[in-house]
Amino acid sequence: MLDQTRRTTLPLAPGVGYKPQHYAEIMADAGPIGWLEIHAENYMGAGGRPVAQLRHLSERFPISVHGVGLSIGGEGRLDPDHLSRLRRLSDWLDPASFSEHLAWSTHESAFLNDLLPLPYTSDTLQRVVDHIDELQEAIARPMLLENPSSYLAFAESTWEEPDFLDEIARRTGCGLLLDVNNVFISATNLGFSPQGYIDAFPLRRVGELHLAGHDTEADDHGRPLLIDSHGREVDEPVWALFDYTLARSGPRPALIEWDNDVPDWPVLAAEAARAGAALSRSVATGDEVPA
Repeated sequence: MLDQTRRTTLPLAPGVGYKPQHYAEIMADAGPIGWLEIHAENYMGAGGRPVAQLRHLSERFPISVHGVGLSIGGEGRLDPDHLSRLRRLSDWLDPASFSEHLAWSTHESAFLNDLLPLPYTSDTLQRVVDHIDELQEAIARPMLLENPSSYLAFAESTWEEPDFLDEIARRTGCGLLLDVNNVFISATNLGFSPQGYIDAFPLRRVGELHLAGHDTEADDHGRPLLIDSHGREVDEPVWALFDYTLARSGPRPALIEWDNDVPDWPVLAAEAARAGAALSRSVATGDEVPA
């Protein structure tokens, strides 16, 4: 277990997922933005224009690094080459935060282009704990683990998701990333209360909140099926759940994720401004998570 002496230093402000087409506008006038997130796998090469731009951005903004390809929940060992590239990125960038998903995306030598769920059992818990311990040692810093968006539940699961995440954090010293949109998606798809999930979540461990848009489809029975698309604005019920979460967690750094059909900068900045307004209200009311 890593000694968690390094803490998340993201400001209590909104951030956005950085896209290169917004570079000039962000550098000229970032508006409400207090920090930026990048996907690790886009910046693990030797150099080039993307890395040069990131160096300039990191001089002005705290950077959160979000991994999408490590397969922390996978049955096999973590890829040592991937870990080595993550360490090199972390060493020169010195990010304010590093996060990954509670998911798997590899099988033997194959990489699956998706973040897949896993059953919540004692065996999978120990596997995830072992992988997080290995990752945190490799990059020499604590990570945040993100709750997934779910489209099915496993009959063999013996843990509730909030308890599963809490136990992982207790054993490894990692923090948690609470994706509010993922909570709403899972609650709608699986038929539970999103507010009840937030009430059960170990909010004291949360270092970062995420917001994103989703698509609405229908399953084979005509029931609503939400897809975590990150391709549109945040839905109104998710904003309401964000306010509900802040009332219980207190203010946390909050990110707008928009990865597909990326809009012009003013549209993304407006979403971030709305998140910032909610954070300001939370600060003003003195919302604070119970010990």
